Amino acid sequence: MKLSGLLGRTHDELPGVTGVARVDRRSGDLLRRLSPGDIAVIDHVDIDRRTAEALVHAEVVGVVNASPSISGRFPNLGPELLVEAGIPLIDGVGTSVLREVKDGTELRLHEGMVFVGKRVVARGVEQNAESIADSMIEAKAGMAAQLEAFSANTIEFLRRERALILDGVGVPEVYVPIRDRQVLVVAGGPRHAEELRKLRKYIREYRPVLIGVDAGADTLHDAGFKPDIIVGDPDAIGTATLKSASEVVVPAQIDGHAPGLERIQDLGIGAVTFPATGNSEDLALLVAEAHGATLVVTVGVQAGLREFLDRGNCGSTPSTFLTRLKLGNKLVDGHAVATLHRNRVSSGSIVLLVLAVVVAMVAALAVSGIGQVYVDLAADAFRSVVDWLKGLFG
Repeated sequence: MKLSGLLGRTHDELPGVTGVARVDRRSGDLLRRLSPGDIAVIDHVDIDRRTAEALVHAEVVGVVNASPSISGRFPNLGPELLVEAGIPLIDGVGTSVLREVKDGTELRLHEGMVFVGKRVVARGVEQNAESIADSMIEAKAGMAAQLEAFSANTIEFLRRERALILDGVGVPEVYVPIRDRQVLVVAGGPRHAEELRKLRKYIREYRPVLIGVDAGADTLHDAGFKPDIIVGDPDAIGTATLKSASEVVVPAQIDGHAPGLERIQDLGIGAVTFPATGNSEDLALLVAEAHGATLVVTVGVQAGLREFLDRGNCGSTPSTFLTRLKLGNKLVDGHAVATLHRNRVSSGSIVLLVLAVVVAMVAALAVSGIGQVYVDLAADAFRSVVDWLKGLFG
């Protein structure tokens, strides 16, 4: 159980956890308003891993979901992460909770019920490890239909964005030199800060172009690195990070509207927009590929089968799949790079080797005629220093 969860427990006779309600139908908007100790009230079918990680990071003490957190369409990963973090998840309470509960109201969660004071305002199912495991087994049966839908969406996306994916049409110009260099793309995926720490030696040796994506840009800045390029929503990135970057690329909708661009302009930072339907990670990879990167190393970018399915039927999934096909063998996972780049010989072993060589040289000099002369000279010098010190200090 997280510390914030323990602090959220009531101090009177009433059981359960209490916290301030933060209510929003759109999970993305709600995540920006959360503070430690809050209870998130959302309407999110099939909570994905990224949303769950953001809720855990915000240190909420509970989550109330108007919709099913696992609908059975596919095995999504979010509910399991919330329960593992010790955050109560009350599921399927109905959309009326969004009207009944006002933002800022103090809520109490207990055994699948949502209380305002002593009044029950919503009822649902409190998920646990066993219930989630059972739901996931059932959800796996829906993977075939999900894969078929994914294939159809991929074909449709390729028809719509063929020029971008195949020929790089629409990729903005950047002034940071990328051609014939390696690129490190850092996104805000699971354990990305830990992976970045393991790549410090790689960064020092190869000095790749550093591209920060959304929260990954803040991670780069906090780790003491200066992002060369930032790709993402400026509203979700710290001011100091934005100002430290050489260039900022703001994802835009097809009609040209770029959320967060006003903040960039208010800060007096130059930026270019990238109109496309892909997510920020995909756009960062396309920027690196289109400008001639020889190798693209990714940190916090997850694109396995479970991650594809975890995103459900969202439009960015075909973009993610096709972008990785586009980069091909240029794309390398950061964990693999860290493993291969790790020193095979420890520093301690190197020090012992140097000491052994020095001892061997001294021994060789000592047993030779010439070496004995140097040894005698060193001994005479040492005795002179000792005599001088005795005279100095009486």
